[in-house]
Parts: sequence; structure tokens; C-alpha cells
Amino acid sequence: MSSLRFLVDVNVGMAVADGLRSDSHDVVFVGDLDWRMADLDMVALAYREGRIIVTMYADFGDLVFRARRPHAEVLLLRMPGAGRDDKLAVVREIISSRGDQLAGHVCVYRQGRLRVRG
Repeated sequence: MSSLRFLVDVNVGMAVADGLRSDSHDVVFVGDLDWRMADLDMVALAYREGRIIVTMYADFGDLVFRARRPHAEVLLLRMPGAGRDDKLAVVREIISSRGDQLAGHVCVYRQGRLRVRG
């Protein structure tokens, strides 16, 4: 899989952002910009820069659909209580096995399964 562009939400963590950077992906960590960046501002930034948002905010997928405008891709991790190593391992596995499905979609990971929505 070639290098991807990500916008990693603060609720996912800097360690995941750093891990993806070490894998040669182009990563922006929201905490480096503004720890309290509004969700719609994140969507606009990701769309403008062609980045996939990685978040644990459960309502993010619905948020981008309700905005009724072109939206950024989203990878929603439904992993309450997961540590940074587990989150990074899951994201790496998704990129490796299904990274080509992230573009243009809202993807939800939960309990070992990835659901891809238009």
C-alpha cells in the first residue's frame, strides 16, 4: 500500500500519529494544530488536504453525512478503553488489508470488523 494522508484526532492519540509517520504516511495530528478544533473544522481541513480522519468520536460518521457537502474520508475506531499499541496495530492492519477502501468512504472498525459506508 502506498503512502496515505491522515488527520489523526486527539482522542486517538499522538502515539498513533507518530506510528503512522514512522510507516511513511503523511500525518497531521490535530493536537499539533488546535486541541479543541471543532469537528466541522476537522472535516473541512481533511477534505481540503485530501486526508483521512482517524477518530474515536462515535458520531463523526453521521456528522459528515449530515453536513450534506463533499466530505473527508473517515476511519472511526470503536475501541473504548483500547491502548495506543492496540489502536496503532488495528490501523496498520486496516491499511495493509483494506487501505484501498478508505478513500471516499466512512469506515467503522468494531470488534475485529470493518464496515465501509458510502
